[in-house]
Amino acid sequence: MKFLDKAKIKIKAGDGGNGAASFRREKYIEFGGPNGGDGGRGGDVVFRAVPNVNTLIDYRYKTSFAAQRGQNGMGKMRTGYSGETLVLPVPTGTVIMSENEEIEYADLNADGMEYRAARGGNGGWGNLHFKSPTNRAPRIANDGLPGEERTVVLRLKLIADIGLVGFPNAGKSTLLSAVTAARPKIANYAFTTLNPQLGVMYAHDREFVLVDLPGLIEGAHTGVGLGDRFLGHAERTKMILHVIDGTEPDWAARYAAIRHEMDSYGGGLLGKPEMVIINKIDAIDPDDLTARMDAFKKSFGRKNTPDIMTISAAGRIGIPELIAAIEKKFIGIEQDDTK
Repeated sequence: MKFLDKAKIKIKAGDGGNGAASFRREKYIEFGGPNGGDGGRGGDVVFRAVPNVNTLIDYRYKTSFAAQRGQNGMGKMRTGYSGETLVLPVPTGTVIMSENEEIEYADLNADGMEYRAARGGNGGWGNLHFKSPTNRAPRIANDGLPGEERTVVLRLKLIADIGLVGFPNAGKSTLLSAVTAARPKIANYAFTTLNPQLGVMYAHDREFVLVDLPGLIEGAHTGVGLGDRFLGHAERTKMILHVIDGTEPDWAARYAAIRHEMDSYGGGLLGKPEMVIINKIDAIDPDDLTARMDAFKKSFGRKNTPDIMTISAAGRIGIPELIAAIEKKFIGIEQDDTK
């Protein structure tokens, strides 16, 4: 299934049914009087978060949705049926925004959450409502009110515990395949990952959902490369794994460049707990690795140095230690959240 994390659609709630203008006409009843019923209410448009779906592709080709109209009122004081509510399923984690994306209407971040995006119009009154001592035979009835109509933007932010960020070819997809059962595309060229990939990592009796984001490059916040449009999927994560290609000559520069793109994006990404993963250590001389690690740690100066792990995702070196470190750090994050 093709991945789509943003869609713009037009929705319209059902119009209310018209009231009826009718009169009793029964044998032996001399003055029948009005008996027009009310129109039914129009159906609402409701978005509902559903599990096991991680794309908005259903809203790629059909972009206009309308709820059912209310039935018109009828004689014998019969009220028309109300229109059925139109329920539009969306993946859990979908944010519903205004057309200009400046207003956030709802954040459906849990399974089963609902948001009524458009309210159906009320049904019109039948002529029975207009009967009075001075008007015994009213011949007027109200039309139903129109349902609400609007254009909304759907933005999917995947629900995951841990986000993988880094430059293209840093080995994020390989790492995802090493710690989970996911099988993302892996190749020796940039931008092999074009869409976020999810995987589940098991540590003892716990599960962690990881999301591998397409690689960032310098200037991503201005639209260079794939831009930073996928960083929204890291907003919901509780921890960031910053993957660096160990064969690159300047780890500090690569780390700073990605941090700059995250800062330019915003969304609180810089404030999240993180671990730095130096990948591909099997391609580095051990003595050189030690010297470069010392230089990398010194680059932080007096700032808080993040947790740093060295691994080879392709060679499965350091993977068990990494999983244990992630579990330990995650437990600490959860304890801090409960304080």
